[in-house]
Amino acid sequence: MLEKLFKLSENKTDVKTEVLAGVTTFMTMAYILAVNPSILSAAGMDSGAVFTATALAAFVGTLLMAVLANYPFALAPGMGLNAYFAYTVVIGMGYSWQYALTAVFAEGIIFIVLSMTNVREAIFNAIPRNLKSAVSVGIGLFIAFVGMQNAHIVIGGSTLIELFSLDGYNQVNGVEAAFSDVGITVLLAIIGVIITGILVIKNVKGNILWGILITWGLGIICQLTGLYKPDPAAGWFSLLPDFSNGISIPSMAPTFMKMDFSIVFTLDFVVIMFAFLFVDMFDTLGTLIGVASKADMLDKEGKLPNIKGALLSDAVGTTVGAMCGTSTVTTFVESASGVAEGGRTGLTSLIAAILFGLSLLLSPIFLAIPSFATAPALIIVGFLMLTSVTKIDFNDMTEAIPAFIAIIAMPFLYSISEGISMGVISYVIINVVTGKAKEKKISVLMYVLAVLFILKYIFI
Repeated sequence: MLEKLFKLSENKTDVKTEVLAGVTTFMTMAYILAVNPSILSAAGMDSGAVFTATALAAFVGTLLMAVLANYPFALAPGMGLNAYFAYTVVIGMGYSWQYALTAVFAEGIIFIVLSMTNVREAIFNAIPRNLKSAVSVGIGLFIAFVGMQNAHIVIGGSTLIELFSLDGYNQVNGVEAAFSDVGITVLLAIIGVIITGILVIKNVKGNILWGILITWGLGIICQLTGLYKPDPAAGWFSLLPDFSNGISIPSMAPTFMKMDFSIVFTLDFVVIMFAFLFVDMFDTLGTLIGVASKADMLDKEGKLPNIKGALLSDAVGTTVGAMCGTSTVTTFVESASGVAEGGRTGLTSLIAAILFGLSLLLSPIFLAIPSFATAPALIIVGFLMLTSVTKIDFNDMTEAIPAFIAIIAMPFLYSISEGISMGVISYVIINVVTGKAKEKKISVLMYVLAVLFILKYIFI
């Protein structure tokens, strides 16, 4: 049945590989179940309701990806978009979270229409092949940086980014942390990177997942021996699952269908909705391009077969998420960890979706996985995605320089969508000015995208 449904042999994979990949993808994404309620609660939303909404939205979106697209990509409420929701729209602009949910809902409806009318697919296909490889490389650097940041291996400082030190960490964060809380976790993350790297080199099955579990296990040993001392007040929690409150699903009633349509027809609403729309669209496209490119899923023309199903899954996930009470659902770049494990079909997504569903009942286990344990996975996956740099034609500077701009923009500007924007703008301008545009037959859509991106920087 699974063979027939997901075409495993056609995609040169098997059930065991897909299950491992699905578990790995989920493990690297599980942090969103803890982080999203924390961020959206700052906007006044009920954290328990947001937890349930997050898990349900991820379950629906990822399940649709498995069924409609048969791709190993997982979806969940996106980082960055949740911060924009809480800190910019609600806290900064002073709008209610109900109003912000309405903007997300409207964005989802527009996306469903765009996905069914081939607009998003056309954008994907319009991006040149070298630029697609660059997006994969840029995402690799981006998620490696996210991993190092999550583990506090790098912190903010006088040089913008600097290597972890206790004094530097305390100064940046305004706390009094010690080696027994933050310091030991940084060391464990570095050890985790080395262990995961060795497992990858040895070609151990499930190497990324084993890296997460071993790093978490070392953390638990450190806690039991007193080397790691939890301090919940400072944000350093126990690494052991907490079942003291039993197994229960938090009610979604405080956020379910709590949208506010009273100021839909205002300019502010349009601007806010467009901001959600833009970031979601190009984050999703960037992730699909990058991860699919790394998994060799693109055809000879650089197109992703059945992309419509993938985009529709994303759009429906966003709409359902807004109805449940969470910010924009998007395709997670952490899907690359499952692909790195050998995931090639929707069975990977199905497993991840099931685990998101189970997380409603087993939240203590999943919420106990610390960021320093998943960080090594992100760093190593970042390296694996970096290898796509060999697909870029560096002999043609009109291809290489825009590719380079796209690559460096993603980690430095902390945004996949900004990397795509700058890559497209530079590609069009450089090729037009150097007289290469006609020769390369740059699509009309690339010109349109370049103009739209420039206008975005001017007006938004």
